[in-house]
Amino acid sequence: MAARAGSLVAAVLAHSGRLDKEHLGARVGRLSRRGEVCTMINKKYSEFLPSMQSAEDLVAQVEGLSSNIDLLKAGIENEVQRDLNVAVAEFTELKQQLERDTLVLSVLKKLQEFDSAIKECSSALQEKQYVTAAQQLEQARSSLRSLESRRGFELKILKALGTELTVQTQNMIYHLGEEWQKLIVWKLPPSKGSSSLEALVLSELHLHTLPPQDEDAAVPPVAAVLQALAVLGELHSKLKDFGQLLLQYILKPLISHPSLEPVPEEQPDEFILRFRSQELALDESSPMEVFDKMKLVFEVLHKYLLNVSLEQPGEGRKEGRVTLAELLGELIWEELSDSLIHNCLVNSIPTNSSKLEQYKEVIESTEEFEKALKKMQFLKEDTTALLKYACNVDSHFANKKCQDVIMAARSLMTSEIHNTVKITPDSSVALPELPDPGSGDHVEVPRACRLLHDGTGSVGSESRLSPFTLCLPSCRISCSVQELVQLAYHTLLEATASTDLCCVQLFDCVRNIFQLFCEVVPTYHRENLQKLPQLAAIHHNNCMYIGHHLLTLGHQFRYRSTSVLSNGAATFVDLVPAFRRLGMECFLAQMRVQKGEILERLSSARNFSNMDDEENYCAANKAIKQVLHQLRRLGMVWQDVLPVNVYCKAMGALLNTALAEIVTRIAALEDISAEDADRLYSLCRIMVEEGPQVFTPLLDKDKNKKYQEEVPVYVQKWMTFKELMIILQANLQEIVDQWADGKGPLAEEFSAAEVKSLIRALFQNTERRAAALAKIK
Repeated sequence: MAARAGSLVAAVLAHSGRLDKEHLGARVGRLSRRGEVCTMINKKYSEFLPSMQSAEDLVAQVEGLSSNIDLLKAGIENEVQRDLNVAVAEFTELKQQLERDTLVLSVLKKLQEFDSAIKECSSALQEKQYVTAAQQLEQARSSLRSLESRRGFELKILKALGTELTVQTQNMIYHLGEEWQKLIVWKLPPSKGSSSLEALVLSELHLHTLPPQDEDAAVPPVAAVLQALAVLGELHSKLKDFGQLLLQYILKPLISHPSLEPVPEEQPDEFILRFRSQELALDESSPMEVFDKMKLVFEVLHKYLLNVSLEQPGEGRKEGRVTLAELLGELIWEELSDSLIHNCLVNSIPTNSSKLEQYKEVIESTEEFEKALKKMQFLKEDTTALLKYACNVDSHFANKKCQDVIMAARSLMTSEIHNTVKITPDSSVALPELPDPGSGDHVEVPRACRLLHDGTGSVGSESRLSPFTLCLPSCRISCSVQELVQLAYHTLLEATASTDLCCVQLFDCVRNIFQLFCEVVPTYHRENLQKLPQLAAIHHNNCMYIGHHLLTLGHQFRYRSTSVLSNGAATFVDLVPAFRRLGMECFLAQMRVQKGEILERLSSARNFSNMDDEENYCAANKAIKQVLHQLRRLGMVWQDVLPVNVYCKAMGALLNTALAEIVTRIAALEDISAEDADRLYSLCRIMVEEGPQVFTPLLDKDKNKKYQEEVPVYVQKWMTFKELMIILQANLQEIVDQWADGKGPLAEEFSAAEVKSLIRALFQNTERRAAALAKIK
């Protein structure tokens, strides 16, 4: 290798003779290093050759093993796999056969269990071992249910087995029903729906639950029957029917009939519960009496029937046992407690707050009654419906009081209006006597609110107001309205002695009374208020009377009520405008009706024209007399009913309507002859002479003269009417003098145009008339 390299170098040098010496030296160095590399490669190659030989040997061995494996695999696939498939098929077939055999075996086992259960049930039923029979029947039902639940396996025999099970079950229920009827016998009145006292006295309950004295049975017959019914699921329906009869003929009658008294009687082979009627019984039983009677009934029932302990029926039942009393209590307690509350405890709620303290006895009796029922396991420990109701007496008292008050108020509102009572400023109204607002623990009344003891108010150092300054004027109001206001006062007085909640509720109740009045009275008495003037006047007075009391009603009780109401909320002042408006609207509507009748009568006077015609004069005279008759009738109807000032204003407005209509009709005439003027004057004189006579506000005739003399005060057109009469009888000069250049009395009542029109109608067209007309300006 070295010789070959040297020769190569020499050849290169010879071939590269043209290269300079420097380049030649570099090339020589590089070639030397390449020689070293080649030497190292040769060394590594010599070391690698043995390893390569060893690897080639291993490859040959692996190829031999692989060939052997392929031969073995081919043998397995051709021989072993075929045998394995055959074995798996045989195993699957054997497994399916086993499953079929197991299913058939289980079915046969269930059929055998069903058959055994049915046979044992029949045998036990013949021996009256009802519990065993019922359990075997349930076992047969369980077996049949298991057979029916298997999918893909149906037997025609299952339908027959179901029929057999139904027959056996109904046979069992029939026998148990007979035993139940022997144990519990009801003797009811002929008419089952009758709830009269005579029919209830005939009701009896017979319990044949006492074991025979000559036998000593481990399980009493009643327990066996009840347990068998529980196993079959029939006990619930039997107890439900028993509970309803117990409620209808024993428990509820004890609540609704105070004279009934339960009479238990024990005989050698049965127990009897019957009733007897006491004489001179009260209309309502006290809760204590009802609870005592019911405790007696439940105690004897518990002793002879309800103390039977039963196993809980059904799968997954709770551990332990349950008594018949618990099951019956779940079925009837809700209905029984409702009846006790609505027919007994409600009636015992006091109607007066002073009796609330006595109600503690009822609460204690209710608590004892519930404890007794819980001790007999008739009630659960957390059941307190009766006690909660009894303890909430304040709320129930307020509700009952409000209900009674509203009913009493509505009865008064719908009673007759025409039964009246006279109210005068100095009359004493039968209202409750209120305590001194400064006494006790109530808030002290501010000095500005205290009234002077002498009944007068000081407005200065020298003058004093009359004690009747703020009093309602004399008038007549309905007795029912007076009683309504008394009811409001008594209710508020009751509220001051009650708890905060009750006080607020009673206060709201009084407000509801007056709001109800505004709705009920105008609606209920609408027809009479529209047709009868007297009732309209009385209703007007009623509304003003109520509004008068509402002004101070809240203030009188402000310092006697609770802190909730003493802050100024206890007021009725906001209702006053509504009552005044209600009374005024009703009376004004009646005034419009009367005015319409007056105008209708005057419309038949033929416009007061051509009075020289006798027929026209008679028609006008008749119209005037009809108007006066109507006014006199109204005066008598409203006499001593309306306050004097209201009476005079009303009669004055109606008389003014008539006079204004007459003046308008006469002033509109275009031609009035002398005879017409005389007859018109005579008609007007009738109105002037008889018109004041309709003002009779008081029963005393002598006292009415004062108001008859003051007619011009209440009749706006009175002086106008009298001036018209003067014109009808005056000459031209007298008319001009009455005018007095627009400053005379005639000018105050008539306009210049109206006076000129009357002059033209009364006088012929002459120079004197022209001169007179010229002076009227």
